[in-house]
Amino acid sequence: MDNQAVIEQFADALWMERGLAKNTLNSYQSDLRDTANWLESEQSVSLLEASRSALLAYLGSVVSAGASARTSARRLSALRQFFQHALRENWISVDPTLEIEAPKLGRPLPKTLTEQDVEMLLAAPDLDTAEGFRDRVMLEVLYATGLRVTELVMLGLDQVSLSQGLVRVTGKGGKERLVPLGDEAQDWIGHFLRGSRSELLGQRLCQQLFPTRRGSGMTRQAFWYRIKKHSAAAGIRKHLSPHTLRHAFATHLVNHGADLRVVQLLLGHSDLSTTQIYTHVARERLQQLHATHHPRG
Repeated sequence: MDNQAVIEQFADALWMERGLAKNTLNSYQSDLRDTANWLESEQSVSLLEASRSALLAYLGSVVSAGASARTSARRLSALRQFFQHALRENWISVDPTLEIEAPKLGRPLPKTLTEQDVEMLLAAPDLDTAEGFRDRVMLEVLYATGLRVTELVMLGLDQVSLSQGLVRVTGKGGKERLVPLGDEAQDWIGHFLRGSRSELLGQRLCQQLFPTRRGSGMTRQAFWYRIKKHSAAAGIRKHLSPHTLRHAFATHLVNHGADLRVVQLLLGHSDLSTTQIYTHVARERLQQLHATHHPRG
């Protein structure tokens, strides 16, 4: 069988067995076609004839061309699945990927903001408008609690207790957690409920804490557009993501000595290893400060 035929049969089998999405199947096929073309031009062998050394040479060429470790790992994953399928179908007698180690993937550090950046962002909305006041309150709550943006925009009136200073959040997997608001965020929410929120709604009702002038709750996409607008107004040149303020919340807590398990609970992480990334962020920040300010940095 030629390369194209076996790749197509493999993709069909994946779709039948695992119901993978079309984009995933296309990605696998693209990676395998790339491998097959390289093997034919550089090693004069077909995909099914490839040896371990030939595949190692191919993966080495991928790295030499400037691909990231993540790209190399994805290519190897596609090859492993292909050759496992080929072995089951008796197209080959030995899986050449068995003793090939995957490249080690370092977890990328989350992009965050300095405390000064956060203060500039919080001060950016125009408090003379109802929308600007609402945005300021949303930013205050986001930074005070570390909520995901989706959790913030979906926050209902019945989830906020100003008397107790808590918000009850429904996170991933339907898990609930209680998160302290802090005095500053409590005050901003109180002022919002007594003024700008009513101005935005008029006579309409909305169960979400943060409505728009249309009377419906703010959407994740709309709020993210607002954040980027306020960031530009504040002169913040850093690339922001929907999680930037959440990352800032966690990083600043760790920087100020918060226990990692407490941060885990506040963020709603099910695994402590997910939260441990913030210790690396804090360490990197300390190293940058040392290099900048120490005479022998």
